[in-house]
Amino acid sequence: MRVRTDRVERFAFDRDELWTRIAQVPQFPAWWPWLRDFDGVRLSTGEVWHCAVRPPARYTVRFTVTIVQTDPGATVSAQIDGDIVGTASVQLAADGTGSTVRLVTNLAPASWRLRVLAFVAWPVARRGHDRVIAIGVRQFRERSGRSRAAQSGTPVQH
Repeated sequence: MRVRTDRVERFAFDRDELWTRIAQVPQFPAWWPWLRDFDGVRLSTGEVWHCAVRPPARYTVRFTVTIVQTDPGATVSAQIDGDIVGTASVQLAADGTGSTVRLVTNLAPASWRLRVLAFVAWPVARRGHDRVIAIGVRQFRERSGRSRAAQSGTPVQH
């Protein structure tokens, strides 16, 4: 079973300001306390980040994020490997006086524990994934600087 996300978030600051905030990779653990282990340094092509996430459920998910491609100020794409596998991309766009971020993920459980959870309790696994993303967006808005963040996110249905 795969978890696919296609979510757009709007921010009140321009695209360059948003990229500057997103590129503060060493700040990620301070922004996201559920990020239990993280060794990322830069947001650039070829970087490999080792991560351990402790979502609201009582298990830790370990994975690597390999930055496959970056176009500074515009896009990032990554390959995910470990307890979860798949791809993720972030696309920034100008939106009037603000900007938007589109997050697209296509992930699947790879560890036996997560495969069992997905098989037995798929709706719970899906809600957990959605909740982690929603909380992460809120925490980014609150902690990534002056927090002039604007409107709430709008999931895109596919």
